Amino acid sequence: FESYKNGELPLVVDLWATWCGPCKMIGPVISELANDYDGKIVVGKCNIEDNDDIAIDYGVRNIPTILFFKNGELVDKFVGAASKDKLDEKFKTLL
Repeated sequence: FESYKNGELPLVVDLWATWCGPCKMIGPVISELANDYDGKIVVGKCNIEDNDDIAIDYGVRNIPTILFFKNGELVDKFVGAASKDKLDEKFKTLL
């Protein structure tokens, strides 16, 4: 995680869990955006059941939560499900 966070490209991390209904809805949208921004933004998914330290470090209390990093710093956080258009706007701010 740290190597991606501090890498040259911006990073978007989708925090989710298997039991989370909204996470299942937003997952395919995140995958589409990952393809759309391939080579421009690194996109990762983190199952908080298996790796809760990121959620704890960034004060995540609800999922899905999407964290947006640029130059190693958290620059935005989005909680809940959203349309592709709304998330696309967030992705564009990283460029």
